[in-house]
Amino acid sequence: MGNFDKKLEAFWESFIDHGAYREVLEGLQNTVLIAIMGLIIGTLIGTLIAAVRVMPKYRVMPRVLDKVCGVYVSFFRGTPIVVQLLLFYYVLLPAMGVQIDSLTVSIVVFGMNSGAYISEIMRGGILSVDAGQMEGGRAMGLSFSATMLKIVIPQAVKNILPTMGNEFITLIKETSVVSFVGALDLYKAFNSIGTSNYEWMVPFLAMALIYIVLVMLITLAIKLLERRLRKSDRSM
Repeated sequence: MGNFDKKLEAFWESFIDHGAYREVLEGLQNTVLIAIMGLIIGTLIGTLIAAVRVMPKYRVMPRVLDKVCGVYVSFFRGTPIVVQLLLFYYVLLPAMGVQIDSLTVSIVVFGMNSGAYISEIMRGGILSVDAGQMEGGRAMGLSFSATMLKIVIPQAVKNILPTMGNEFITLIKETSVVSFVGALDLYKAFNSIGTSNYEWMVPFLAMALIYIVLVMLITLAIKLLERRLRKSDRSM
């Protein structure tokens, strides 16, 4: 017990006395920012890809777009996100002569990665909506894209909300790899504390606790949103 007290004291000294809490707060902010922006970008990309994948393939362009989307999804689902980060930050962007800070690259890569997964989630949600909804929209004179945007996708979102919550939780946890490209996140912040005094037990326990709290808050928010949507459905 005395040994743990010493570790706790060393952590507290680094965290408060040496101002490491500032780095932890910035790391927490970056972790949440990467996850939120990644989810938003991923939702936009995923919805677009899903719409292409379910689009009738009577013409050449939809078939070409479907192949392109298939390659995109296969790449981002078939490679680890840390490989994607390293590839974009150290290979592709330098080869194109583009200089972007590591945080922005992390947000973009996480968004593109999430888009591949959300496209399959959204495609399943769209297919779960009764086909009569699409037929009804087209019968009213709406185009395929307008019917999809105004009628089908809003209903699909309700069906996939729990799965989207899981995707957000996954993004929160996967942000721990952004330190590979130099971005400051929770892992890098707490690892710096451990490096400063060669005591990693308490910093890593504290980091795990923060991740657990974040996941619990997201889970609670999703449950509240689901409950609200169910109430709105019953009132209609």
